[in-house]
Amino acid sequence: MSTQITPVRVGGAVPDFKIDYFDPSIGDFGSTTLETVKKGGKWAILFFYPADFTFV
Repeated sequence: MSTQITPVRVGGAVPDFKIDYFDPSIGDFGSTTLETVKKGGKWAILFFYPADFTFV
């Protein structure tokens, strides 16, 4: 399986991606894409964290 890495820069457009999530209101997992969220007129906050906030 090959994964393509697309560089993202501050202030640049974010490429579309698929993400899996857990929805506690229904008690089950689901998935969505950034494109689906944007089409729904919803805001999205993208938050990335390195190594669970552990400091080296």
